[in-house]
Amino acid sequence: MSTPSPGSLTDPWDLFRLDGRVAIVTGASSGLGDRFARVLHRSGATVIAAARRLDRLVALAEDCGERVEPVACDVAVEADLERLVATALEVGGGRLDLLVNNAGIGGPVAAEEEPFEDFRRVVDVNLNALFRLSQLAFEPLASDGGGVIVNVASMLGLVASAPIKQAGYCASKGAVVNLTRELGCQWARKGVRVNAIAPGWFPSELTSDMWNDEASMAFVARNCPMARGGTDHELDGALLFLASDASSYVTGQTITVDGGWTAR
Repeated sequence: MSTPSPGSLTDPWDLFRLDGRVAIVTGASSGLGDRFARVLHRSGATVIAAARRLDRLVALAEDCGERVEPVACDVAVEADLERLVATALEVGGGRLDLLVNNAGIGGPVAAEEEPFEDFRRVVDVNLNALFRLSQLAFEPLASDGGGVIVNVASMLGLVASAPIKQAGYCASKGAVVNLTRELGCQWARKGVRVNAIAPGWFPSELTSDMWNDEASMAFVARNCPMARGGTDHELDGALLFLASDASSYVTGQTITVDGGWTAR
């Protein structure tokens, strides 16, 4: 990547372009991940779209037409992560510019009833896999002197979700927020910026039951200062800002996009 020289004045829109860059997006088979892959692609990037459901990734690639490489990947499996990075480097001719750690799981359950193996699985996918993939991607990201990692956290990594009960999810996303700070500071002088997006209530597979339930949506409207949940395009700007040279002096930060939920 390159950044404008000191004192230069360029077209501000150019800062958000990703032409020629190679990006990995995990959890790209549905919801926010599918949207993120499309946004990065439309901004010029070659996208390595990763998820367990290969058929959906193939459909995504066909829809985009070019510069999208589908890769079947379970982020909780070490060999899959290694293969994902290797594929990205092969497709990119040895280059990797951006990693979007979006894959995540979770579901409502009372803490006293949450099976420990389920808690462990949530932490493995949402936190441990994110860290391991970031490790594997670090050297190629750093080699170009301007690599970027964007972690997808959650506003529920900043505040409790109760009365919706999901201890494993909140714990893992809270850890992602602080891991973002730590990696952002550790890797800043090594040429890799690390930031996060913390979405509020957005439609996704994880929240499909809520979005299809009138009482749940009334709960969101009643408690959100903007009186509604988010729509998918309202994360596009935050993603492009963090993924591009527009945020070249930003690292270790989490941008919360939640309609004011955490500001109450």
